[in-house]
Amino acid sequence: MQKRKLGTSGLEVSAIGLGCMGLSFGLGPATDRQDAIKLIRAAVERGVTFFDTAEAYGPFTNEEVVGEALAPFRQDVVIATKFGFKSASPQVGLDSRPAHIREVAEAALKRLDTDVIDLFYQHRVDPDVPIEEVAGVVGELIREGKVKHFGLSEAGAQTLRRAHAVQPVSALQSEYSLWWREPETEILPTLEELGIGFVPFSPLGKGFLTGAISETTTFDSGDFRNVVPRFSAEARKANHALIDRLGEIAAQKKATPAQIAIAWLLAQKPWIVPIPGTTKLHRLEENIAAAAVELTPDDLREIECALSEVTVQGDRYPAQMQQLINR
Repeated sequence: MQKRKLGTSGLEVSAIGLGCMGLSFGLGPATDRQDAIKLIRAAVERGVTFFDTAEAYGPFTNEEVVGEALAPFRQDVVIATKFGFKSASPQVGLDSRPAHIREVAEAALKRLDTDVIDLFYQHRVDPDVPIEEVAGVVGELIREGKVKHFGLSEAGAQTLRRAHAVQPVSALQSEYSLWWREPETEILPTLEELGIGFVPFSPLGKGFLTGAISETTTFDSGDFRNVVPRFSAEARKANHALIDRLGEIAAQKKATPAQIAIAWLLAQKPWIVPIPGTTKLHRLEENIAAAAVELTPDDLREIECALSEVTVQGDRYPAQMQQLINR
């Protein structure tokens, strides 16, 4: 697989990474541990070198799975994890106090069975802790050799600037896809100006852009999409117009809708590295193959035209989750 550099930080990773959250958390029952390890190692064998986890995924269990899976390949892969919640739980609240960041880093090193965290993200901006303090303590961890790169997740442009002035930010991780394009307004220009890489999560719209989800699809009781307004039956029915247009374009390119969605992201900027997640080998292979899909300027114009014909219905998060996002 091709490699990409996340901004000017020098951090080089595969053009497509693997978001590991769904193996342990958020999308129904956790995948069997050995099956999850097998899937992660299958990704390595197919050229993926960038793996995303967090203490909150589980909580804790996802880091352990990722650490065990990648132990044989540790020198050849980049592992990103995150801090920022009390008790590793979004429901409990935010906590980016410097002492807590240090505690999370030490615990993550053990769970990941590694001596260094390649990319350490603040999972959500904590309004009670100045971002300069957060950047400062991560900078200390970098100088101590426990962390290599500093990242932010769902941070706004001004927060990025303030953090970057204290400790260079290597990557921002936020949602970005064909059906969530808000980052194009202010975030992408800021990242380009500062030389920060972008790691879009949910590049397939939490599965919707694959075309496999319809208004009649039912989710497991533990699947967080049950509370996402964009996944109400009414919204899914309305939003299927986007899938119909995406399917037409995919057929022309002899690709799948998911591959077009990922290829579109890759075509936006050379420092964008999407991290689609999956629990299935055939979906992993489908996603990875998107790196070989080339979209011409005409293709991109056609996609843009198709998107302009569809107004996506439903908020991307319920109100209480949206409050955790810094804009």
